[in-house]
Amino acid sequence: MPFARLASATTPTCHIGLGLAAVGRPGYINLGRDEDLPAGRSVDDLRARSHELLDAAYAQGVRYFDAARSYGRAEEFLADWLTARPDVDDVVIGSKWGYTYTADWRTDAEKHEVKDHSLQTYERQRAETATLLGDRLDLYQIHSVTPDSPALTDKELHAKLAEAAARGTTIGFSTSGPAQADAIRAALSVTVDGEPLFRTVQSTYNVLETSAAPALAEAHDAGLTVIVKEGMANGRLAGPHAPEEVRAIAQDAGLGTDAVALALVLRQPWAGVVLSGAATTLQLASNLHAAVVDLDDDQAARLAALAEEPAAYWERRGQLPWH
Repeated sequence: MPFARLASATTPTCHIGLGLAAVGRPGYINLGRDEDLPAGRSVDDLRARSHELLDAAYAQGVRYFDAARSYGRAEEFLADWLTARPDVDDVVIGSKWGYTYTADWRTDAEKHEVKDHSLQTYERQRAETATLLGDRLDLYQIHSVTPDSPALTDKELHAKLAEAAARGTTIGFSTSGPAQADAIRAALSVTVDGEPLFRTVQSTYNVLETSAAPALAEAHDAGLTVIVKEGMANGRLAGPHAPEEVRAIAQDAGLGTDAVALALVLRQPWAGVVLSGAATTLQLASNLHAAVVDLDDDQAARLAALAEEPAAYWERRGQLPWH
């Protein structure tokens, strides 16, 4: 397991990762994006921003970096950064397949990505990822598995993924939607030749969406590394957008609402890596303070009371505009 590399790390930030969804393409659904990114958002602008974030994250102890085929040119930006820094040999690199980026570097595209979990898409995107990341890729995940995903039942696909695992690539999956727990449990039962196929799971968990927690605990107990995404609820837990209770706890701690929100995730015993989706180095620095926030039981309970019903949470997320 590549995440064993993190076991020997001693920095408090080693279990915080950097996800590149927000900076690999000009359009995304995070709140506050208009203030976070250059007005032009050219390829060179976002390449420079990605490299700035990667440099800052690495310097502050972050050792997991996460991309996807559908994150615009995130894999390319990450590959360029790795090539320019051959001494960086202690990081874990993950990416995902299953969505194809279709926005053509526009923010007003009718469709920004198209989902397809077929074997044909896997083979095409695996070749594309290999061209960019080569043997630096440690983890390849199926992107946004839901309970009805054919990726859970396609035996031919499972065999191909098992072949990749035998060659040294860790195989994982991510989840989304109100039935994340069902998808996680279904994936835990997938085996090839009697052996579990998946070694990692990446799921949405945050102050407002906690429904996957029991299934993530089961995955952790089964030996999977749990990666948490969207810990900031696409900006709904940041600054002025955060609920009053989160702002009050942050004020008491003298830190940002983002640090408090991510600290709640880090507090979970099953959370192996918690992703920052920062789009600026100031956001990243604030996110990383989560590693030193010491929430007490009362504060944790106050935050837990803010959880929404999964259907309502995901309906609201689905209404966030790309901008």
